[in-house]
Amino acid sequence: MTTRPKVKSGSHLLPGLVAVALFVVLVAVFLTSSFDAPVGFPGGGSVTAAIGYALFNLDGGAYPSEGFLVAFEVIDLALVAALAAAVMLAKTEENGRIAGALRFISPDRDADEGETARADGGREVTTEEEGR
Repeated sequence: MTTRPKVKSGSHLLPGLVAVALFVVLVAVFLTSSFDAPVGFPGGGSVTAAIGYALFNLDGGAYPSEGFLVAFEVIDLALVAALAAAVMLAKTEENGRIAGALRFISPDRDADEGETARADGGREVTTEEEGR
């Protein structure tokens, strides 16, 4: 025989009620607010070209803007440094030389070279285990 589920009431309902109240307030604000008509860009100039001119501090855009060359170069240097750091962290040192994090031994390679492969991302795998 099954029993009816019981509704738990108490203080754990308070966050849900606060969320519903906040939703009601936001709906009321959005429905009663008025916005100005969209203005757009004056003239017939290209917005894309203006962004390109502003990015490299060049004059010639249809719309006046600030230059962003310094910000562009700072972001460029940060991304190059992050890429170099990611490559450096992805490599491991093995017997004093840099090796890839994942290396596979090919079947035609001699087993007497004494090197092991990291075929599973870190666990040493010998050539005997690889054949299984």
